[in-house]
Amino acid sequence: MNKLLTGTALAVVMLAGAAQAADAPPKPATSDVQAVQEVVITAQKRAENLQQVPISVTALTAQALEDKHVTNLLSLSGLAPALQIKTDDNAANPRIFIRGVGVNDFNPSTASAVGIYVDGVYIASPLAQLASFYDLQQVEVLRGPQGTLYGRNTTGGAINVTTKKPTNTYEGDLNVEYGNLNRLNMQGGVGGPLVADKLLFRLAGTYVRDDGYTLDRTSGKYGNNQDRFGLRAMLRFKPIERLTDDLTVSYNQSRGGSILAYNRPLVAQTADAALPFDSSVGYAPCKPSFYGTAACTNILGYANTSKDLYAGDYQFDGKDIVKLWGLANTINYDLGPVTLVSVTGYQRAARNDQEETDANPIPIITASYIAKQTTVSQEFRVQSNGKTRLRYVGGVYYAHDDLSNNSTYDILRALRDPTPENPSGADVANSIGLFGWPLTQVTDSYAVFGQVDYDLTERLTLTGGLRYSADRKVFHYDSEAENGAIPIFVFDGRKTFSSVSGRVGLQYKLADDANLYFTYNRGTKSGGFFSGQTTDPADLGPYKDEKVDAFEIGAKTEWFDHRLRANFSAFYYDYQDLQVYTTVQRGLITVQLFTNASGARIYGAEAELEARPMQGLDLSLSGSLLSAEYKDFHSEGQNYSGNTLPSAPKASLNGTARYTYPVSFGDVITQVDFNYRSKVYFDTANTERLSDPARIFVNAQLGLRFGEGRYEMGLWARNLFSETNIVDITPIASLGFDVMSIGEPRTYGFYLRAKY
Repeated sequence: MNKLLTGTALAVVMLAGAAQAADAPPKPATSDVQAVQEVVITAQKRAENLQQVPISVTALTAQALEDKHVTNLLSLSGLAPALQIKTDDNAANPRIFIRGVGVNDFNPSTASAVGIYVDGVYIASPLAQLASFYDLQQVEVLRGPQGTLYGRNTTGGAINVTTKKPTNTYEGDLNVEYGNLNRLNMQGGVGGPLVADKLLFRLAGTYVRDDGYTLDRTSGKYGNNQDRFGLRAMLRFKPIERLTDDLTVSYNQSRGGSILAYNRPLVAQTADAALPFDSSVGYAPCKPSFYGTAACTNILGYANTSKDLYAGDYQFDGKDIVKLWGLANTINYDLGPVTLVSVTGYQRAARNDQEETDANPIPIITASYIAKQTTVSQEFRVQSNGKTRLRYVGGVYYAHDDLSNNSTYDILRALRDPTPENPSGADVANSIGLFGWPLTQVTDSYAVFGQVDYDLTERLTLTGGLRYSADRKVFHYDSEAENGAIPIFVFDGRKTFSSVSGRVGLQYKLADDANLYFTYNRGTKSGGFFSGQTTDPADLGPYKDEKVDAFEIGAKTEWFDHRLRANFSAFYYDYQDLQVYTTVQRGLITVQLFTNASGARIYGAEAELEARPMQGLDLSLSGSLLSAEYKDFHSEGQNYSGNTLPSAPKASLNGTARYTYPVSFGDVITQVDFNYRSKVYFDTANTERLSDPARIFVNAQLGLRFGEGRYEMGLWARNLFSETNIVDITPIASLGFDVMSIGEPRTYGFYLRAKY
């Protein structure tokens, strides 16, 4: 808290200086080359200068995305204050946390607390959210609840992705990278006029493949490999000057390997290695100092005696295949004082993931995740144009989402003993068998929303917004074993979840280059039904809406003739009915739960700095201090009150230093960037073995730009010092092991870029 007060005091001092600067004699203007880059964002559904928007936003331009080698959503982790993104899958289900707010659940019906929007279309399906990031114009990370303009399921924030659009001149670009792991990453696009000023096009595509980075000691092959491609075609139709119709059609496919995790056995085999006997799991757990030795096994005796996180003994090479089809159509009709906007979206996602879940050579648990999801959405908006005293946005929204899932867990196949009376060898009472949970869920979402900004004076602006949302969900679930031969139960649920969210804010223009703001946001996340595997219908819910009251103060400032940009914010969140995913022990079985905690309290402070102290030198630094704890949370006899929320580091920091040095035939470009986060817990109980200590990851790039800026080539490295990269740890303590999802080690290579 002292650090928070110190940061707030520093902000006050700087703002006081800005106020004095407003009354000082004008200085000669600095050239655009020496000023920090002006950034235009669409966080409030209209194009605005980043510094004029009273929201905490990090904007990553196309150049920054290229230089930081952002190729999918996971690559954004750590690039904005308090942003953490992880997954236990190779091609789907990212779990996004902003300021500690997110959802650990990987099951398909659970919406993220952070909404993802691509060209204004909400990407509802977690199956579709890891599609390749390519041919991008900008990515905006909006921190804090966005309950008015973006709606439900944004209690944590939103990620707003904008792709490159067709232009009225012919152009093309190509970016090729090759590196270790035999990795090839290609992306590019071409476009221009088909009919001058009337019909424009752009075609873009990407292809990424590598050999993987996890060794299967059984087969000698490598897993965790990528193999994906994407295609996108865009048309911009302008029959008249006031009317613009942007149509986008896309197809993406990922066909790489399924995730290969590291198996950490937990069952002690010697007295020296043993902790006290744990009756909840039925064995004496291993001491951490004995992990990776023969003294620790799983319940069937497998000992992973290697501490190499990038190797294991696996039964088979899995495949994680995801196919995505998308269509977006945005129509803007400018009527002068107002613009009418229509945004139509269609997404279809299909996944077939055959996963070697237990990461060991004995068949204990394997998974088959098969799901399909189709979403159709339509938004209509009317919004004012220009910098008038009264500015407004209003609209209606509808979406229809159809999800089907037919997944299975094959548990303890090694213990099956088929008999003439029981050919499958299944023992459902002891959780031995092939368990399935085919389900369907149909969701119809409705919303009406509006936001008004009114200039009370030349310096003071009042903002008010309101949104009514309703989700009608129809849910059908079968719990079964042995492909339906052994029915367990059938569940049917139907419920409408409705809520009101919104915001109130004040913005004060302290000087031309300094703005203060205060906002109150009410955010909600829709309730629903749990879609994980269970043999108890009570686990399915419904669970209730998550609600948050969020307060934020902030300042956006620029200094020294726009050579320094300094933005600050401090926030306080009060959550009610926070939706929480946990795993608990029932008897000797680990089961998944999705339920509501009674509350959580989150507060912290953030700073973002950008500077251009001299010609060619660009510096940026941003950081966050965070406290995120459950206030009162009891579940299945466990008390989690006072625990830190998962994936909520108390401190995070990222920075970039980029220097461009002109030479006779072009420019030499050097860049070093890093991101740091303090210790994180991966579970609700804050179990020490399910945590990861502080980590810092460093990346570097050295390039040469020539040919009047049209070409660039160079070398790059990510995770330069090969920092241990633990993405997540999932406990399967009932079977005697944890599985650890490991991110990439050091990668490096060369790149070539061309623009025409």
